[in-house]
Amino acid sequence: MRIQVKARTGVPIDDELRSRVEKKLEKVRKQVSPLAELEIELREERNRAIRESQVAEATLHLKGVTLRSSKRSTDMGHSINLVADDLARQVKKHRDKRRARREAHRIAQERAA
Repeated sequence: MRIQVKARTGVPIDDELRSRVEKKLEKVRKQVSPLAELEIELREERNRAIRESQVAEATLHLKGVTLRSSKRSTDMGHSINLVADDLARQVKKHRDKRRARREAHRIAQERAA
């Protein structure tokens, strides 16, 4: 899986942040194809009225489907953790759906034969 980390509005991307993103998304990496592409955008809301100003948005491009997640919190690390957990849940749900469809199709083929 290829990971592309982007930053907007004053979020510096250093090696520590990049390695944290890769470490947290290792669970997702194990579940998807090596051809999958993940774009993660980190930004900070500049509005003082917004308490949870650290935003992490992820877009995972898989074969035939695109999964998205956006989470916000007071800490960028926590936002990254939330996005990683949400993407892992979505990928698992997608894999289970595909597996169930394949199984149903196989059973239908056996009955028809």
